[in-house]
Formats: sequence, structure tokens, C-alpha cells
Amino acid sequence: MNARERVLSALERKGYDRIPVHHEGTPEVNAMLRDHLGVDDDLALAEALGDDWRYVQPEYIGPALRTHEDGSIEGLWGERYANVPYGDNIGTYPEAVFLPFAEIDDPAQLDGYPFPSADWYDYATIAEQAEGWADYAVFFGSAGHLDFMNGIARCRGVERVLFDVGSEDPVFMRLVEERFRFFYEVTERVLQAAGGRIDIVHCGEDLGTQRGPIISLRSFERLFEPFYAQYFQLVHRYGARVLMHSCGSVRHFIPKLIGLGLDILDVVQVAAAGMELEGLQRDFGAYLSFSGTMCVQSILPFGTVEDVEREVRRRLDLFADGGLILGPTHAIQVFTPIDNIMAMYRTAGSLREP
Repeated sequence: MNARERVLSALERKGYDRIPVHHEGTPEVNAMLRDHLGVDDDLALAEALGDDWRYVQPEYIGPALRTHEDGSIEGLWGERYANVPYGDNIGTYPEAVFLPFAEIDDPAQLDGYPFPSADWYDYATIAEQAEGWADYAVFFGSAGHLDFMNGIARCRGVERVLFDVGSEDPVFMRLVEERFRFFYEVTERVLQAAGGRIDIVHCGEDLGTQRGPIISLRSFERLFEPFYAQYFQLVHRYGARVLMHSCGSVRHFIPKLIGLGLDILDVVQVAAAGMELEGLQRDFGAYLSFSGTMCVQSILPFGTVEDVEREVRRRLDLFADGGLILGPTHAIQVFTPIDNIMAMYRTAGSLREP
């Protein structure tokens, strides 16, 4: 089987030659893995780890995203990011350091704002990119597509967005509509340009904390359900599947997401409340596939090689006919032993060691 055949067969519960896998690591982890495996770039790293996914992306031709005097880099919505160190300077994460909508109290203040446009991209090479990945499962999107709460929080602030959800603030809802319009139009143009060559569209919304839902199901239904329903329908009209990233304890939302047409739930944070893998497979496995499940909070960083091997084998047993794309539950973090990472992919049967 090639990678595309493997992924599609797993999603259709028709078995596979080995379980499909997807890798995600922080830049520091990926640099460590490249050095260990003797490869030069992240594409070669994906090949070495046996990653079955490949992405297509339209070319950005919009207004220049400036680097400001403080070193922060402008995002599409006018927000700015800086690489902020964590731990004992062991790595960095890009964090929002300027929030353009933080003080907006009236939707009229957004009139005339230069919101991003689907016209800011050139889609001419999408079909060629997809054709170049013909042997792989071809993806478009990311966990940041749609991603209403996280995405708007990076422009307005996390605390304010949580209040916005509870109060159904009209400024927040205007920003939700603008965000939906942008991602819907970009996605439709990519799908049109691809001519049926995209297998999976990737979007996201972090709906859970470690202990439970971050918002109520009622709030999701009132604020976000109509947008996700339209987006999922769009993807299905072009013959692709939808993969939705959501961290945390999201079991409460799964029946609703299945009803809306979700095909694959990513990243399945098994350490969160209610996210035990056996229960998810038992209760939802006939209707929903899963992606991720190898915990970056426990087994991968703090387990032994034998622990990692056992967890992978447990997944091979649970999903013997398919229904799972194996990978980490977030980007693998810098304190994770390289032997554990190698053990995950080796036991999955995907690792190509030098």
C-alpha cells in the first residue's frame, strides 16, 4: 500500500499493511530528530518517520506581513506574534503580543477594518501540488482554520473571548462571521482548484479543558454549530473528509460533531477526563475515526520505551481494521526522550532508520 491507500483503507475500516501515522513535533524536537536520523529537512524527516500526510497550500500574495521594530511578526488579522521562551530557555512558542480587537466594544468599530480576503492567495499551483503528492493522503488546512475561540483570542484576549461566548457579545459574533467567511472562501477555492485531489480538510476548535468542556454544548449550538455545519457540507460536496482538531475533554461534543458530519477527531487527548480510548472506540468508533492518541503529557515524555511500545500495541489491537491514524496528542515537546519517539514509530511499523 502507498500512504494514501493506507489512510483511506483505515478510514473505511478495510484494514491496512500497517497503521497510518502522522508526526507533529516542536521545532526543537524536529531538529533533534533530523540530527538523530541524519536528514536535512522536515520533509525528509516525514519520510523517515513514515508520515502518511502531505499538505497543499495556496501561495500568499496579499499585503506584506510586517516585522515590527520589537521583532514581532504581523498575522493575517492584524495581530502580532513573538517567539516567547519557556522553561529554562529550552524552546519557544509564538505568542500573540498585540491584540487589535482587545478594546473593541461596538461592531461598528470594525467597519472598514482590513479583514483578510480569499483574494490574498493564488490557487494556480494547488492541482500540481496535489498531483505531486498522489501517493500520500493530501490535506488542506490546519488546526487554526475556523478555530473561532483560539483564533479570535489571539486578536482579542483569552479572558475576553470566554466572556464573549457567555454573553454572546455582538463584537465577537461579527468576528466569528468574518473568520468563517474567510476560511470558507479560501477552502472552497482550494477544493475547486484541486479538482478532487484533496482527501482531507483540516480545521480546529479547542472545546475542552483537561477536566471537562470549556464551553457548554448549548453555547456551541447557538454560536458555532451553523458555521461548522456549512463548512462540513462544503468539504463533503467536493468528496473530501473533515478532520477537526480539538484538545481536551470533548466527549460531550462528539455526538453533536458526528451529527454535523465530522469524519475524523484529532488529537484525542486521552489524559483528559472522559477521553479513555477504549470507551471512545466502543461508543463512537462505528461513526467516527480518530487521529493522535499517543499522550504528550504522560507516556511519551515520562514513560519507558516498553510503556510506549505497549501503548502502540494496544492501539493496534483496538483498531485492527482501521479507524485510527496514530500520532501524538499535540506537538511532541522538547523534554521527550528520543528513544520513546523512535519506539512509537518503530512499533507502528513506519520508521525507516538509517
